Amino acid sequence: MTKEKSVYTKDVLLVMAASFFFMFSTMFVNPLINGYAKSLGASSGFAGLIVGIMSIAAMFLRPIAGNLTDKFSKYRLSFIGGILIVVGVTGYVIAPASNWLLLFRLINGSGYVLCTVCMTTWLAFLVPRAHVGQAMGFYGLMNALAMAVAPALAISIYQKTGYRTAIIASAISAFVMVIIIQFVGNKAKPKEVKHSEKKKSFLHLKIIQKNVLPIAILTTLFAFPYFATQADLVTYVEERHLNVNVGSYFLIYAVVLLLIRIVLKNLFDTVKFGTWFWYSVVATMIYLILLATMKNNWVMALAATFMAIGYGLMYSVLQSTAMLLAPISEQGLASSTFYLGLDFGMAFGPIIMGFINDLLPVKYFYLVQLILIPFMILIYLPYRVRLNGAIRHH
Repeated sequence: MTKEKSVYTKDVLLVMAASFFFMFSTMFVNPLINGYAKSLGASSGFAGLIVGIMSIAAMFLRPIAGNLTDKFSKYRLSFIGGILIVVGVTGYVIAPASNWLLLFRLINGSGYVLCTVCMTTWLAFLVPRAHVGQAMGFYGLMNALAMAVAPALAISIYQKTGYRTAIIASAISAFVMVIIIQFVGNKAKPKEVKHSEKKKSFLHLKIIQKNVLPIAILTTLFAFPYFATQADLVTYVEERHLNVNVGSYFLIYAVVLLLIRIVLKNLFDTVKFGTWFWYSVVATMIYLILLATMKNNWVMALAATFMAIGYGLMYSVLQSTAMLLAPISEQGLASSTFYLGLDFGMAFGPIIMGFINDLLPVKYFYLVQLILIPFMILIYLPYRVRLNGAIRHH
């Protein structure tokens, strides 16, 4: 039992809890912001821009956040990030018109970027290197739970209270995160660097951690259908007049993911990347076909289950592999490179599928996305030795 104790210290649990609350805050707003912008007078196009600007801004800010994370204490950057989220979300609540939302969305997005990169790196810093996979699995689970619970809660609260009142819950959640990190003992300050090296490293800003690049591309490909589903599943079901309880889709996904993570928790540090990869590719194919042919709640629940294997499981495998492929001194950069891949999927999944939806009948919405499968395999094969070696080398 001594080994177990070393992984889940008070600090690790606090950082995980904090990561749940900041992710909850962000994911709570996501399903509401489009409708809220329109209710404040935005056109469909402008509302889409307000939704997407956060991910687009994130792409530019990621590498900066990654470099900062390797130079400053993770606590300080997470604190600044948390405050920016609180300011951004509070701004939504008091915004008098839709163009204000664009500004507050950028502030919210900046805070979100800092928190995602810092929290992952902070956690990797707090656990022994041999347990990074297990810790990332549970960190990913906190994110996944937030991603599943927050949109479902947001929609039900909004239906009862309206947009402004509902969004207050998101601001409170971000504030809770700021409070929690005050109690983390290890502030994860980076090692002192010699003055001459410091000067050199500040001039030398790296955009990506090159070992992690294939991971970032794979993250984009796996995330694309997930975020397209998050953005469009409700309208897809309406347009196809399907009699399914769409509100429970992401909750089923979260419960299945929770079970998978608990059952497999010790395998994340021992099973090679390729094994997870092939399971996830097959699962992705299955859930896309199920969503394309879904007629009832059973098929929908099955699709959510396979999405948990295809995306939810792969998410934490990709994340922990990214951390293991990079040297200790570039963990922040590795984390930001991984999230850059996620940003691309998050921004372009809904945007590209929105255009495709205009061009093709809605019944093809999911079948079209099967084109991603060969690309996943094409990226994996040339890098398979390096990716599979990540587990052995730490």
